[in-house]
Amino acid sequence: MDMPRIAPMEPPYDAEVDQAFSRIMPPGMPPLKLFRTQAHNKRVLLRVFAGNLLDKGAVSLRERELVILRTCARCGSEYEWGVHVTLFAVKAGLSKDDIAATLSDDPAQAALSASEVLLLKAVDELHENSSIADALWAKLEQHFSQEQLLEIISLTGSYHTISFITNAAKVELESFAARFAQYR
Repeated sequence: MDMPRIAPMEPPYDAEVDQAFSRIMPPGMPPLKLFRTQAHNKRVLLRVFAGNLLDKGAVSLRERELVILRTCARCGSEYEWGVHVTLFAVKAGLSKDDIAATLSDDPAQAALSASEVLLLKAVDELHENSSIADALWAKLEQHFSQEQLLEIISLTGSYHTISFITNAAKVELESFAARFAQYR
């Protein structure tokens, strides 16, 4: 593993950063290395926290996590992918096969529903083309409202940004987090 390019900040933290960590982290869990890395730029940290899409949204928790996992997988962000598998997959009702599908070259072969396969294809097209082709959009509209489609696009973009940070800053993997190899 490469050394982090930006070492995670160590406590004590600035009061505003400490409050932000307290709001976002589960009780008793220390701040993630990603968040401690972002804390070197308090504005970036606070804006990312303010704009996160982890609250109850227009898409289900399961759909949200499939979009996030596929985005992180396509970007090669084992860090963020692993954190989400570990912290959200069970609550989202994702099986080991569902999680493996987010890493698959052909998610259509997975035991996902038709709408879930379309979600992964939407992430793929956004990743590859920064857009969604008309044919796929028409299929997506059969399963998702405009509100949901906007959230899907926003989630994909947000997790591209997070993946860029984890990859470019070489954020060290969390010891507790899942690894790609466990699901390939």
